[in-house]
Amino acid sequence: MRRRLLVNVGVPVLSIVLLIALWEAIVVVFHVAPYIAPRPLQAMRAVTSNWSTLSPLVLGTIRETVYGFACGAALGVGLGVVMAKVGILQRLFYPVIVLSQAVPIIALALPLVLILGFSITPIVVVVAWIVFFPVAVNVLDGLSHVDADLVNLARVYGASRWRTFLQIEIPAAVTPLFTGLKIGATYAVTGAIIGEIYTSGGQSLALYQEHANANFNVAAVYGTTMLMTAIGITWFLLVLGVEVLVTPWQRRTVARRRWRDRSVEVTPN
Repeated sequence: MRRRLLVNVGVPVLSIVLLIALWEAIVVVFHVAPYIAPRPLQAMRAVTSNWSTLSPLVLGTIRETVYGFACGAALGVGLGVVMAKVGILQRLFYPVIVLSQAVPIIALALPLVLILGFSITPIVVVVAWIVFFPVAVNVLDGLSHVDADLVNLARVYGASRWRTFLQIEIPAAVTPLFTGLKIGATYAVTGAIIGEIYTSGGQSLALYQEHANANFNVAAVYGTTMLMTAIGITWFLLVLGVEVLVTPWQRRTVARRRWRDRSVEVTPN
């Protein structure tokens, strides 16, 4: 168990360390000018030295990401279930959902400001707009590929449609659901940053980065990019952690040995 945990945690951490080392090597070996790319330590120092200013902006971006992700996930699950259960609604909604993703998110942000004003609301809408599509499509796919023989067997034994949905169809759609949620988690921060650029009426992490770029503060630009990346990775890992908790069958197909030993009693002759 410890070895598996070490591998699951250590390998991703090692990959990040190697990526930072590669960044450092490229800057040093090729003598990259500081106004083009700073060294990793310089970018980190630009964050830590201004943390009192950055911390409320980071919290604001996290709040926008969480709200938008929650709204987008709820909308995606609802649409996926409705489309899977009602064929006419699937044929009606699916083209519209695909069309919604063809609209450039940048072009959508500005009209949202006119409609909703300069507040957190248009940013949340942008994030939800990005998140709901992969969730809806994956839930629909999961519910559409439930084992029909298993469903028919449950109904033969008298299971109601509601019970069949809860005990057979939902578990079958859990894995596709989390696939959609993980995809949405990786794009949620992107949506929040785009929303901040075009809809934020006050201070935000994206506007802080734009101000740093306008003042040729390259270290701060790279540092804030690292912060945005860290938020996205953390949110992805949280979704992955929830998946591990609610889908133990994906990683353990048999009972643990100690429970098997307790359940098997040998009666001597």
